[in-house]
Amino acid sequence: MPIKILHLDRNHPMLRDILDRAGFENHDDFSSPREQVEQVIGQYDGIVLRSRFKIDREFIDKATNIKFIARVGAGLENIDCDYARSKGIALIAAPEGNRNAVGEHTLAMLLALLNKLHTADREIRDGHWNREKNRGHELDGKTVGIIGYGNMGRAFARKLRGFEVRMICHDILENVGDELAEQVPLDEFFHESDVVSLHVPWTKDTDGMVDAEFISSFAKPFWLVNTSRGKNVVTKDLVDALESGKVQGAALDVLEFEKSSFEHLFDGDVPPEMTYLLESGKVLLTPHVAGWSFESHESLAQVIADKIINFLNQNVDNI
Repeated sequence: MPIKILHLDRNHPMLRDILDRAGFENHDDFSSPREQVEQVIGQYDGIVLRSRFKIDREFIDKATNIKFIARVGAGLENIDCDYARSKGIALIAAPEGNRNAVGEHTLAMLLALLNKLHTADREIRDGHWNREKNRGHELDGKTVGIIGYGNMGRAFARKLRGFEVRMICHDILENVGDELAEQVPLDEFFHESDVVSLHVPWTKDTDGMVDAEFISSFAKPFWLVNTSRGKNVVTKDLVDALESGKVQGAALDVLEFEKSSFEHLFDGDVPPEMTYLLESGKVLLTPHVAGWSFESHESLAQVIADKIINFLNQNVDNI
């Protein structure tokens, strides 16, 4: 019998085409409620998704024949990874597919923030010509601190090579520094950084990591860039730091208030700290698109398809 794969989110058509040509039976369901998907998921050998809904214990228990879950993206936080692995299910992600897009977007946000491009553009469109108010800062001569030095952190470091900056990194893994970024202990990171860029997944250890205590540990006022996950930053504490000047500016591609699907902001009343982000000239916002380029759309599809085919070929006797 052919291997059956269920696609739960729309992705680049290349992904489906490659898997079709490889001889797998591919089905799409981009709209059915989770309860309806659970009724048929036991028929499938694999799942491909982005972040449409959480793959938790209840869902996994109904996926009785699943051999792999592939997420077209970098993080796996919408999957109960430990439980899936305990069931012998392989987890496949594609951080290689959009790391270049994230690196470029992070650099673009940082330069725009330092040079106040977002406020200058808005003011000119409103008829204001404020030169002194929009005087910017140069990146050269700064120390850029990168938290999380994996695929995304390294991609950002590579984009900084043309600037005269010192790059340092901090990571829970040892010996990940390279010729671009020196790995340093956290106390040195706090003492030296002028810019802090987050490139960590959302886990129980990183949830709310950037809070008042974290921010106060820095020796100097700094600029913050977050292209990782919104819930890694406590927005209220960030707002307090922006008001006090401890954080000079923030470029945020992700927000604490995003839906877990990443497709929408919250419903209902706007929290006051979110209102501050929307109105402050110290804040630059984009809608979770750092890894969302046209090129990465295709690259993610290619990487996931290759990994699925490689996994199935290696495990064909067990399927």
